[in-house]
This record gives sequence, C-alpha cells and structure tokens, in this order.
Amino acid sequence: MTYQNILVPVDGSETALNVVKHAAELAKAFNSKVTVVQVMTLDPYIAAEYISHGQSNMLIERARGFIQDNINSAKQQFLDEGLNVETRVLEGENIARTIAQAVNDLKIDLVILSSHGRTGIQKLIMGSVAQSLLTELQIPVLVIK
Repeated sequence: MTYQNILVPVDGSETALNVVKHAAELAKAFNSKVTVVQVMTLDPYIAAEYISHGQSNMLIERARGFIQDNINSAKQQFLDEGLNVETRVLEGENIARTIAQAVNDLKIDLVILSSHGRTGIQKLIMGSVAQSLLTELQIPVLVIK
C-alpha cells in the first residue's frame, strides 16, 4: 500500500512539530503529497458574527495569525527536509470533526499526528484529538509520542 496524500495536523506545540521528521520520511518513501493543517476552533458565542456573517474581529484575526505562524514553522521544517507542502488553516467548533472533514475533502489516505500523552483528569477535561481520530477515521492514523 502507498500513501499519496498525508495530512499532518499541528497545534503549535513542540510535540506536534516532532511529527515532521516521521512524516517527511514517509512522504519521501512514498513520494506523497503532504498537507499541514491547524484548526482554529470557533466558539459559537464568541465568534457568532463571524460564523453567521463572516464578520471578523480582533480576537479571530490574532488567532488566525498565531495559527498561520505555527503552520509556517512546520512548513519550514518540511522545506528543510527537502519537501514542499501545502498548508491550510481549518475552521470549526470541534478539532477532531474538522480534521475528519478535511480528510474527506482532501482525499487523505494517512494522518500523522502527535499525542501529548495526557492521562487521567487531564485527558478527561481536555479530551484527546488523537483518540477521536483513531476511532472516527476509516484510514490509517499514525500517532507519534
């Protein structure tokens, strides 16, 4: 089996950026296209005008800039590995569902992401995007710790 389209979600953490070397190795081995994404979560109460009318505000634009910086950092690491990548800022209320939608829209056949390794109460409160994607997606998901 070969992987033609690899999705690499990042979140700005050092843990997420540690995925780049693994993803780059697989992309080189399979001559795959890589897309780096980060989800800008939109709270329906704070971003109601943006969600319904596209009317942005300072908080949304600041978040978008921060996320774009994170994506650019990951992109630079891929460039340093000799790979060109596409990037996208995704928007949604739920990170895992938004990534799952991108998997379908972009015809992704492998997702490579990090796990922060939270357990106990931290996992209960913060949830686990990796765990959600493992159970929801019908394609291979490689989780790097």
